[in-house]
Amino acid sequence: MRDKNKVIVGISCGDINGIGLEVLINSFATEKLFDRCVPVLYVPVKTMNAYLRVLKIKDFEFHVIKKPKDALMNKMNIIDFPAKDIPLSLGKSTKFAAQIAVDSLSLAVSDLKKNLTDVILTLPVNKHNISLVKKDFVGHTEFLSKQFDNQENLMILCGHDLKIATVTNHVAISNISGLISKSIIDDKISVLYQTLKMDFLISKPKIAVLSLNPHSGDNGLIGYEDDRIIKPVIMSWFNNGHEVHGPYSADAFFGSKSYKNFDAVLGMYHDQSLIPFKTICFGEGVNYTAGLSAIRVSPDHGVAYDIAGKRLADNKSLVYSLLFSLELFNNRLSHLDNLLKTKVKQ
Repeated sequence: MRDKNKVIVGISCGDINGIGLEVLINSFATEKLFDRCVPVLYVPVKTMNAYLRVLKIKDFEFHVIKKPKDALMNKMNIIDFPAKDIPLSLGKSTKFAAQIAVDSLSLAVSDLKKNLTDVILTLPVNKHNISLVKKDFVGHTEFLSKQFDNQENLMILCGHDLKIATVTNHVAISNISGLISKSIIDDKISVLYQTLKMDFLISKPKIAVLSLNPHSGDNGLIGYEDDRIIKPVIMSWFNNGHEVHGPYSADAFFGSKSYKNFDAVLGMYHDQSLIPFKTICFGEGVNYTAGLSAIRVSPDHGVAYDIAGKRLADNKSLVYSLLFSLELFNNRLSHLDNLLKTKVKQ
């Protein structure tokens, strides 16, 4: 098994006008993260230098490399790429920042696919801003799914007390009902179940599934999806010996803190999952894209233009995200090692 102290973390720079680079710099300056990994940040060197000047940061050193294999321990390694010589506009949405975010993400994912890096940490982006230069971009999760040949994926928000996933991601509320089907729910439960086993080393996962409609449809009075679509899939999993339960009405489920009785929760749509998660775990949560052959994490906050450059950003979520990615990476190695040992015994 490889040296766990040499996990190479590829980092996309996100929106350079937001708080991403600030919390990254602060994290590696104060949290002794160099002892745990080798960071490789994809950002134009002149942009990084400009950022350090604007924030008046004088004691942060970095090492410029061409490939991840050249990365040094105990250094912030930077892979440079061309960019226009345009001043930073901290706290503002600009097309220039969007282009850098897209280029950084594309390069970081390319190296991840080539196994040149072990995991990827994506710093926050402005989705609308990026859509100005890449029209089909709706989020990191969807972008990575396409890059990895549309592998079945699942957005899981992970905190100390709660892991919650979503069946649908960045779609309008008016479209959600039409996207809910037995096959997609079965697929998402499958990804969540396998992720809990492989990435979290939970041998017998216990999963709660939330309802789509208020009061789980109230026997069809408020909607038919829960009884006709969601419940049959849950019962199929349960009858096959798996601890999959529901559908639970979200308000009562979280009001009674029932989430503490499960290893993970599967919600039907974005806000149904993220509102309780950010209420319970905000500032310490991780956005994890499950189901991919590679590991991708991101802090649970956005670009936060309103505090960019003011030294007010909290770095806890980024630190937790990075450490979380290392844990998942090592868990996957352990899971694979156990599978190989089992096959040898057979």
